[in-house]
Amino acid sequence: MHRLPFPRTPRLDFNSPASARETIGDYFKATFDRYERLFQVLQGNESFYRKPIALRHPLIFYFGHTATFFINKLLLAGLIGQRINPRFESMFAVGVDEMSWDDLNDAHYDWPAVAEVAAYRQAVRETVSSVIRDAPLVLPIDWNHPWWAILMGIEHERIHLETSSVLIRQQQLDLVRPHTDWEPCRETGAAPDNELIDIPEGPVTLGLRREVPWYGWDNEYGRHEAQVPAFAAARSLVSNLEFLAFVEAGGYETDAFWEEEGAAWKRFADAHHPGFWLRSDGGWRLRLMLEEVPMPWDWPVEVNYHEAKAFCHWKTASTGQPYRLPTEDEWYRLCAAAGLNDEAVAEAESANLHLDHRASACPVNRFPQGDFFDVVGNAWQWTETSIYPFDGFEVHPLYDDFTTPTFDGRHNLIKGGSWISCGNESRLSARYAFRRHFFQHAGFRYVVAESTPAVLPASHYETDKLLSEYAEFHYGEEYFGVPNFSKALADLAIAAMGSRPARKALDLGCATGRASFELARHFEHVTGIDFSARFIGLGTTLARDGVLRYTLTDEGELVLYRERRLSDLGLDGLSDKLEFLQGDACNLKPIHAGFDLILAANLIDRLYNPRKFLESVHERLNPGGLLLIASPYTWLEEHTPREEWLGGFKRDGESHTTFDGLKECLAPHFRLLQGPVQVPFVIRETRRKFQHTLSETTLWERIA
Repeated sequence: MHRLPFPRTPRLDFNSPASARETIGDYFKATFDRYERLFQVLQGNESFYRKPIALRHPLIFYFGHTATFFINKLLLAGLIGQRINPRFESMFAVGVDEMSWDDLNDAHYDWPAVAEVAAYRQAVRETVSSVIRDAPLVLPIDWNHPWWAILMGIEHERIHLETSSVLIRQQQLDLVRPHTDWEPCRETGAAPDNELIDIPEGPVTLGLRREVPWYGWDNEYGRHEAQVPAFAAARSLVSNLEFLAFVEAGGYETDAFWEEEGAAWKRFADAHHPGFWLRSDGGWRLRLMLEEVPMPWDWPVEVNYHEAKAFCHWKTASTGQPYRLPTEDEWYRLCAAAGLNDEAVAEAESANLHLDHRASACPVNRFPQGDFFDVVGNAWQWTETSIYPFDGFEVHPLYDDFTTPTFDGRHNLIKGGSWISCGNESRLSARYAFRRHFFQHAGFRYVVAESTPAVLPASHYETDKLLSEYAEFHYGEEYFGVPNFSKALADLAIAAMGSRPARKALDLGCATGRASFELARHFEHVTGIDFSARFIGLGTTLARDGVLRYTLTDEGELVLYRERRLSDLGLDGLSDKLEFLQGDACNLKPIHAGFDLILAANLIDRLYNPRKFLESVHERLNPGGLLLIASPYTWLEEHTPREEWLGGFKRDGESHTTFDGLKECLAPHFRLLQGPVQVPFVIRETRRKFQHTLSETTLWERIA
C-alpha cells in the first residue's frame, strides 16, 4: 500500500497566498491521484459498466462524477468561465444517492468509453491546477470565499473515494483485481468479549462557528446543546463473532426483532446474514474490497442500520436490558469519555483512519482510545439519530442539495469514520447520513440506556408554494423597504390599546401566525384562528419548535432554503401565551368570546358572508374592546358571491366603497377610532416577481 501519509484536511488560516496555493495544490493532487488509483482495481471495461447493485449507477458514473463536480462548482464560483465537456458535465452531475428498492431507475444511459472519461479527468486536473496556481486569492478563505468551491470539490472527491470503495466491494469478484495500494489487513485472532462501560450524565455542545479555520459542510455549522443522561456503552464495536450469535439464533428469520421498514428491506433483499458474509463449505468467509478471506471473527461486523437495530432488539429480548444504538449526542459523550479531540485523532497510530494503515477493517481491540476501542476509525457507527439541522443552519449557495434532501427522517447519521475516511470525514464534527438500508464500511456499537432518544426539532422543509410564500410574508425578509405587514398591524393595535385591559386577543384569519406572536408581546393570551389547517400548521410548528423551514421559488425549478427562528425575531418565550385553531370566521364557536382585541387582517374580502361576520363580531368583544380591520378590498366571486360584497360597486347611481359598507355594518355597535390608513405589504413570489399591495386599515371601538 502507498505509505506516504495521506494529507489531512488543511487548516485555512494561511500566512500568505503562496502557502495557501501550495497546500491546497498538494491536497488536490493527492486526492485526485488516490481517487484514480482506486479505479485501477477494476478488471476490464465490463467492471465499469456492470452495476454493483441495482440501486446505484455503474462505476463509470462515479469515475466521471467527481471531476464534473469540480467544473460545475468552479463555474458557479466564477473561478472559470467555460465548460470542458457540457455532455459529461450533465451526464455525470446527478444521480449519486442510492434509490429506494421501490424506486428502481431502469433508464438507459449511453455511457462514454473509459478512455474518454480518463481523458476528461486529465483535462479537469489541468484546469483545477491552473485555477489554484493563477486565480486571484485574497485571504482568508472562508464559507463566502470563491476558493471554498475548490475545497468543496476536493472534500467531495474524498467522500466518493470511500463510497466508491464500497461499490467496488459489492462488484463481482472476477471484475476486480488486487492492487499494491489497496492491500487489506492480515491481522486476526480470537474475538474479545465485549463489555459495558458507564458514561455519566453530561452536556454536549455541537456545531461549528463560521470562523473555525477548517472546511466544513453546511450541516456542521450552527449550534446544538443538550444534557445527555447517563448510559453505558460497549467497550468495542460489535465483532463478527458477537453478531454471529444473532444470526445463529434466527435473528433474520424473526420479524419481531425488526422495525417495519427493516422487515420490508429484509424481504426485498432476501437477507439471512450480513451482506459481506459468504457461506462456503469450509465455513463463513468475508468479502473485502478486492478478495474473499476466511472470516476474521475479531473484526467489526459491517451491516446497515436495520440489521444493527434488529440485533439490539434481540439483545434486549435476550437480556431484559434496554439495548439500542447510541444517539449522535451520546456518541459525543463517548468521545469525551475517551479523551478524543481532532488533534489526537490526526495521529497515525490513534485509529484505523485516514488510510494510514491497510485497506480494510482490523481487529476491534487493535486501537485503544481511553477505556474504549474504535470510538473513531475502523468502521462507521450507526446511530439512532436522523440527521437534522442545528440551530442557525444555512444552505451553502454553491451546493444547495448536499444536506437538505436528507432532512426527511429517512437518513440516519453515522459517526466515527472508517479505515478509508479522510479529509473532512475524519473530523469529529463530521455529519454524514445515509438511508437506513444503505451499506457503508459501517458497523455499530450498542448502548444500554433507560432514557429514550430525544425527539429532535422537525427538520422538514415546507415545499408547498403558497405556504412558503406566506411563511416568507410573515417571517421573512423585508422587501423594497416595506415593513413587515403583520408586525405593523400588531404594533398599530397595541399602540391603540393604551391603558385598556389586555387579557385576550383574537387574530382572525391568522394564516401562518406572525401577528399572533406579535400580539402576545402585549396580551396575556392570544388565539389565532384560520380556516386553513395547512396555514395554522406552520404557526403551530413554529410555536412548538421555535423554528420554521421552507423553500422559496428562485426561478423556474430552482429554490432557496430558508430557516426562521422566533429567537431571531425577538418572539421567543411567547408560545405559552398562544393557541392556533382552525375555524370559520362566519361561524365561530360560542367559546370564542370575551376578547379585548380582534384583528382581522386581509380577511373580509375572503369571506363567503362578510356582513354576517361584521354584524355579529361585537358579540366576541368586551365593551370598550377594539376591532382592527385591514383589507385591500380585492373582491372576487370565487371567494365571496357578488351579492355579498360590502362595496366596490355602484348603488343608486353612486359609488359605494367597502369603507361605506363597513360603516353601515358596524355603526350599531362600534365607533370609528382611527383610519382609514393605507398599510403596504409585499408578497414575494420569485426572485424577480413581487406583489406590492395597499391594505386599508380601520380601527373600531365597541360601544354597545
